[in-house]
Amino acid sequence: MTVISLEFFPPKTPEGVTKLATVRQQLYALKPEFCSVTYGAGGSTQDGTLAAVQAILAEGVEAASHFTCVGATRASVQDKLEQFRSVGIRRLVALRGDLPSGYGGYGEFRYACDLISFIRETTGDHFHIEVAAYPEMHPQAKSPQADLEAYAAKVRAGANAAITQFFFNADAYFRFVDETRAMGLDVPIVPGIMPITNASGLMRFADSTGADIPRWIRTRLQSFGDDSASIKAFGLDVVTALCERLRAGGAPGLHFYTMNQSTAVLDICQRLNGH
Repeated sequence: MTVISLEFFPPKTPEGVTKLATVRQQLYALKPEFCSVTYGAGGSTQDGTLAAVQAILAEGVEAASHFTCVGATRASVQDKLEQFRSVGIRRLVALRGDLPSGYGGYGEFRYACDLISFIRETTGDHFHIEVAAYPEMHPQAKSPQADLEAYAAKVRAGANAAITQFFFNADAYFRFVDETRAMGLDVPIVPGIMPITNASGLMRFADSTGADIPRWIRTRLQSFGDDSASIKAFGLDVVTALCERLRAGGAPGLHFYTMNQSTAVLDICQRLNGH
């Protein structure tokens, strides 16, 4: 059975909170190892993130809070860690985070590895820490080698595991894993999977995160125009095949970017399990 984990974003409205609660219940059928909840730029959704994480924990499922350090001070991070501990959070996805527009500087933590070192320094092994990995290179990295070094710094600072940015090229993932293993880094690297349900949204998202949509996928999606049924059927085929290849190649699990929807993820997993 493939190990599954799920990512949600904190809803902004009471209706969104109710809808996400329903989506979670549907997805719990997959028996996820854990669910993570994202953080806005500069931690702008902190309260919503914490509320969603606590709701998941209350439902008896392991939950991870995303935790960014842009603009943070050591004191503010220490306070947050205490808060996480007090509500029973044991997992964190530690990230540098994006600078909000018009933001002056990075604060006391320039990189995610600085945040991870500080978490380990102050809380020991209390938290299981996941970090981000970029098989196709972080959009702000100066070179592929520099990107590998940044990843290595996070693992050496004390990360337990990594989750990748989404991708559609399995070779990029396997290559990244091989390169990190050659550097002596052996933490699990779980591929991040983005279901394809909306062509324009996916392209926008890919362009903003530096993820590559192979030309053959892009042109097929564009050819469907507004035919959402065809986009979803094609997306289901493409993403299921990707997951099958990753699983066959030894990926330690699959981390789904759910976009707070359940149907596509359930359909992919159903196909993977041969139903």
